[in-house]
Amino acid sequence: MILKVAMLQILPTNSLEENLKKGIAYVKKAKEAGCDIVVFPEMWSNGYVLDKSYDELMAVAQKIDDPFVDTFRLLAKKMQIAILITFLENHNHKLRNSCCLFDYRGNKKMVYAKVHTCCFGLERILEAGEDFYVCELDTPHGKINVGSMICYDREFPESARILMLKGAELILV
Repeated sequence: MILKVAMLQILPTNSLEENLKKGIAYVKKAKEAGCDIVVFPEMWSNGYVLDKSYDELMAVAQKIDDPFVDTFRLLAKKMQIAILITFLENHNHKLRNSCCLFDYRGNKKMVYAKVHTCCFGLERILEAGEDFYVCELDTPHGKINVGSMICYDREFPESARILMLKGAELILV
């Protein structure tokens, strides 16, 4: 199976609404280029901006069913392309660095929160994820087992090893 993956290397804007618009435009470009999967840069919803108060960050953090994330679910279905969208997540009133994978039919396949968060710098306010997950991603070319990591997770060989042992054939980072 040959899959074409768009690893978006794009700069965020200063607002959730503008990141949403820009993200939609780049998913459309990826589809036009024949891509099967789109992977967004880390914490796309807010551009990895963590230098605000906790309350200010909670105000812009997204829940998994909020319109920002759901727009990409609907876009995946409409454009028939898998999307790994990244966002600052409000998970049980705690902040997480998360991603959500939608298949080309718009089905939510996996939600993953960064496991290896830094205990220093701005990222120290984030709650770490609990585990690494693998899901079966349906594509127009067939099914493939997919896992995910976010940034610093890749610095630990155990992250990839766990995903491999859980059956990952493709790891989106």
